[in-house]
Order: sequence, then structure tokens, then C-alpha cells
Amino acid sequence: MPPEEAPWLWDGEQVFGVEIEGDARAYPHRVMDWHEMANDTVGGVPVALAYCTLCGSGVLFESEVAGRAAPFEFGSSGLLYRSNKLMYDRETLSLWNHYTGQPVVGPLARETIELKTRPLAVLRWADWKRRYPKTRVLSLDTGHRRDYTPGRPYGDYFASSGLMFPARTDDATLRPKDIVLAVRDGGRHRAWPMRLFRGGRVLNDAIGTRPVVVVGDGWSDTLRVWERADLTFDSRLDGPASTPEALYDAAGTRWRVTEEALIAPDGRRLARLPAHNAYWFAFAGFTGRNGSVFTE
Repeated sequence: MPPEEAPWLWDGEQVFGVEIEGDARAYPHRVMDWHEMANDTVGGVPVALAYCTLCGSGVLFESEVAGRAAPFEFGSSGLLYRSNKLMYDRETLSLWNHYTGQPVVGPLARETIELKTRPLAVLRWADWKRRYPKTRVLSLDTGHRRDYTPGRPYGDYFASSGLMFPARTDDATLRPKDIVLAVRDGGRHRAWPMRLFRGGRVLNDAIGTRPVVVVGDGWSDTLRVWERADLTFDSRLDGPASTPEALYDAAGTRWRVTEEALIAPDGRRLARLPAHNAYWFAFAGFTGRNGSVFTE
């Protein structure tokens, strides 16, 4: 539904924001907390938003796979692996790893399928709506009877420092439920703690040998990461850090910000990398020695 038909959604609520080819959609946490999966078509691209409430992460997958007659449609199995959810496809009932987008149990487990991921934003409804006034938002008319009051199913879990199941983490680095932004780039995994961006920050970093720039404000649970090639970006932003309109490189060039890329006046593009929020325990427990975290 359009924003004006959703007065029940208050400005401070968190939503998952998706924009593909000018088509913007918002999926409120209050709905996703219950269902944990949303199958949709955005900008002509079939997608599946998989949300793991226990590990605090949503991942946006393209659900169309080359060589298959139709896109996959997914559901939430209720099963976990290292506190990361396992989803299932409704065609073969195979279980899929939410973190990697690969089938791990069932008829498809031996096939070399890995779903492509897309950029996803986690931010306040007011910020998303201000940037995309023509966005559409997921309705409460889901076909299910649920109490969609914000925080109803997992509010106590999100507000506490405790875990639902035991997990081993390096507690000297971060607290188990500290929120990080996680990027998977081939066999490399990199995470940035949300709290390091409090007040707004532009950070030039790298994932292995790939230079990246990370932007966030640290209070809205919103970080974004783009490739930066051989450029270095400074701390100037046009607009709030949660929804910046532009970044500036060291030469003073203004790069327009979209959900898919940074775009220079001469047409150069720096792609946004698919990334997702997660609790530190989930990232650390899943990636092990293949994961690294930015520290100061």
C-alpha cells in the first residue's frame, strides 16, 4: 500500500528498505518479526527477504536462478544452524542456509546453487519515506491473524543482552548482541560495529584487497558500504548519515547516493555491496577464522 494508507506505521519504527530500478518497498519489522520471510517482485526482479530474528539479520536474495523454470518461493522452517535460520523452498522442500543462500539439506543439497544477494537498508520509516515518498509499504493484511504491535513476538529478546541458545564468542572484542554490518565477499567476511558510527561517520576501509567506503550514523542501525576503487572519501555528507544524498571524494567530486551505487557527474559508478546487519555472536560463530572485524 502507499504510505498515506498506512497511518498505523509510526515514524520511528524500523523497516527493511529495498529499491530496484526505481521501485521502492518497505517491509516493517513488526510484520517481519512474525513471518521472517517475504517473497516479492521489486523493479521486475523476483526477490526473497529472509529475516533471522534470533541473529538480528535480514538478507535480500534474488529468487530467480538460471536454468530453472520459475523463481523459488521460500518459507521459514523454524530450524537453526549456529543460531542462523534455515529457510526452505516450497518447490522441493530443501533447507537453505540463510547466511549463504545455498541449499544444505534435501533434494537440492548437492547442486551448486547460490542465490545472488541484493543491497538492503535497515532504517526508520521516516527516513525511508523522506527519501522515497512514492515507496510502497507491506500491508498488515497478510492473511494471518497476528498481533502486529511493534515488538510483540521478540521485543523482550531484542531488548535484553541474553541469548536464546548458547553461543561461543570472543567477548573481549564485542558483546554478543552488539549489532554489526556484515559483508560476505567471496571467501572473505568483514564486519563493522554499529556503535563506531555514532554521530555520523564516513570510513575508508577494505575487505581483503577490495577498497570500500562505509557510511552510517550508528543510532538508526543503518550502515551502507560501497566500492571505492582507488578513491578516498572525506567526511562530508549531503543529508543525514542514515539517508545521505551525496558523498565527496578527496578531490571534492560530489558522488550522488542511490541504493545501488555511488554515481559521479561524469557517469562513473561505484557499486554498493550487499550487506546485512547481524548480532556479533551470529557473525563470529558462523564465519570463524574467515571473518574479521574493524576495530580502532
